[in-house]
Amino acid sequence: MNIESAVLSIPGIIIGFTVHEFCHAFAAYKLGDTTARDEGRLTLNPLRHIDIIGFIFILFAGFGWARPVRFNPERLKSPRRDKAIIAAAGPLSNLILGILFILLIKAVIFLQTASDWNGVIAKQTLMLLSSLITINIGLFVFNLIPIPPLDGSHIVFSGLNLKSETEYRIMRIGTPLLFILLIVQGRTGINILPIGKAVHAIIGIFFYQQQ
Repeated sequence: MNIESAVLSIPGIIIGFTVHEFCHAFAAYKLGDTTARDEGRLTLNPLRHIDIIGFIFILFAGFGWARPVRFNPERLKSPRRDKAIIAAAGPLSNLILGILFILLIKAVIFLQTASDWNGVIAKQTLMLLSSLITINIGLFVFNLIPIPPLDGSHIVFSGLNLKSETEYRIMRIGTPLLFILLIVQGRTGINILPIGKAVHAIIGIFFYQQQ
């Protein structure tokens, strides 16, 4: 990633992470748990959600993390169902953001074509929107992978009704396993986790034009 691309990706990372974690907190609050609100996470202030190490990782390594939102299952009316809803709220928010930015870039491309708007500003605007789209769709796809500690694992666990001891053991090995898979994929180029293909496929749906 060159310097220009890295700089243009920063807004997408900040927006994607912030909205993702806020939606976790908002879902938990609406389902009866005030833990996230009490810890100051029910906010769109990026400083309450960004983890500096996770931010640096996603900027330079292509994957990263924000500060996880905590919730208390004992305060939820239907813990199994509500845990899945809270987990899904983050990735779904990124999907919605990605779609909104896709619609916006299509509008910009239309205006650019209609008015012959070109130049550096036009190019950077399209690059910024492209980055916002890719990062948010990427966060949607990545977080739905059913490997702990990603949101997809919590959705799956809520459906399996595992014993807490079993879930804890799986959670303990999940993070190192995920890192190993990502590092091996990055080093070898083997699509163990075909995140890029899934992201391009989703984006392609909105840009496909029937001949």
